Amino acid sequence: MPANLPDIPPIVLTFSATDPSGGAGMQADILTIASMGCHPLSVVTAVTVQDTSGVDDVMPIDAEWVADQARAVLEDMPVAAFKIGLLGSVENIAAIAEVISDYPDVPLVLDPILASGRGDELANEDMRDAMRELLLPQTTILTPNSIEARRLIQDEENDEDNPNLAESAKRIILLGCEYVLVTGTHENTPKVINTLYGARGVVRSDNWPRLPGIYHGSGCTLASAIAALLANGLSVEEAVKEAQEYTWQALQYGFRPGMGQHIPDRLFWARDEGDDDEPERDESKTRH
Repeated sequence: MPANLPDIPPIVLTFSATDPSGGAGMQADILTIASMGCHPLSVVTAVTVQDTSGVDDVMPIDAEWVADQARAVLEDMPVAAFKIGLLGSVENIAAIAEVISDYPDVPLVLDPILASGRGDELANEDMRDAMRELLLPQTTILTPNSIEARRLIQDEENDEDNPNLAESAKRIILLGCEYVLVTGTHENTPKVINTLYGARGVVRSDNWPRLPGIYHGSGCTLASAIAALLANGLSVEEAVKEAQEYTWQALQYGFRPGMGQHIPDRLFWARDEGDDDEPERDESKTRH
């Protein structure tokens, strides 16, 4: 490469579904990854019919097409991190698991999307089983909200099984995942508490002010930001810290372009700030 050409930015490959509203899914991943200084590669797992209110329909892409999309770019470019979002089908989960198994040294961020923010079901029990068996053992960090964390380890034969979040994270890690970042947006707490768990328990816990509004794509933003920061060489703990800060700012500057939820502004840093009237976030945190 000629000396006068710029260095190649870190490359992140995202497996996710399209979102024509631009709020979540593939579009959210691409915006976030690029905003964090990385080059995004995109493998489409499904095409959705949705707006800022919710998901009306999902059409999974054929699993061979998913694998072929990934193989084509992986054989052409060096990837520094993987991010996985909505998967679409059991067949897609199996295909992706096989592809990434050839890259064991590349960190994998898995956002286990089980339902939309409105509650639309996006992953059935067979898909949850496939995630647990095929993807979790290869996952560097899982980023479920509290509802997803509980559902992922729920015993189908025991509907009363409803462990606390620490126990849910412990059981997820026993399935082979290295770290679990459980987000607390859905919990009934004054502030949002996000907790990172590792094999030895709590790694860090961060408190964030609850912002007004309901957001479309906040989980996609957080997971993609973590993947981009890992691609930039940060440790898991550092990436989690910085990705939370980025996501909170994106939500704070979010906007409501339609009749549904707000959309995070992933390019907030590139716009005029105007008046400095940001709410103060709670800097208190516990590190272990």
